[in-house]
Amino acid sequence: MHVDSPAIVCALLAHGEHGVIARLLTPDHGLLPGYVRGGRSRRLRPVLSPGNIVQAEYRARTDDQLAQLSVELITSRAPLLGERLPAAAIEWATALTATVLPEGQPYPALYSGLDALLLAIEAAPSARGWATTFVRYELLLLGQLGFGLDLTACAATGTRDDLAFVSPRSSRAVSRAAGEPYAGRLLPLPAFLIDGAPTAEWPDILAGLTLTSHFIERDLITDRRLAVLEARHRLVDRIKRISA
Repeated sequence: MHVDSPAIVCALLAHGEHGVIARLLTPDHGLLPGYVRGGRSRRLRPVLSPGNIVQAEYRARTDDQLAQLSVELITSRAPLLGERLPAAAIEWATALTATVLPEGQPYPALYSGLDALLLAIEAAPSARGWATTFVRYELLLLGQLGFGLDLTACAATGTRDDLAFVSPRSSRAVSRAAGEPYAGRLLPLPAFLIDGAPTAEWPDILAGLTLTSHFIERDLITDRRLAVLEARHRLVDRIKRISA
């Protein structure tokens, strides 16, 4: 086994006295684990920060063996990790990706989506500039793993106009007219997920995060993985504080 590819650092696990097992997302091979000798050293710790882009070289004698991994930094997100909200967003996006993706299966759309999200966080002066991209990445992840939402037409009437809710059971959109009598049991559908707007007001952003949270917790995060949701709760709490 030999893979030499750019990759996004997603998760680290201490292994041995000085090493780490790093799980990186590659464009053509998906999520791959590898052992980095000296991964906790002063030289490599900054290289292996979640969200960084590295050139990763995996080598193993057999497909069943944990690969030896060497990395070289391409893009550092270290400046963002000193800012509470961008750091929380990067922490959750990478942790979620590492938690739910099966290893060794290519997801090129997810690699592109996560890369675009990290670039948006890096470029935007405030969370409003990247929050819609964040919600879209979570929806993309759900869709790529077979739990996509159908936001194309009303589940009750078939109309494509004035879609305002999502059924928490069927994952399908519902029009305003059909859904209003049951609004308390439906999830609000923010307009930016229909019209493709790059930014949105805080109420719509929070509605988007509530929407994706329901399906992520229902379909992707099993009981043994519940601890990872703490990272998302920290992110949403910080967004709520700045939007209040």
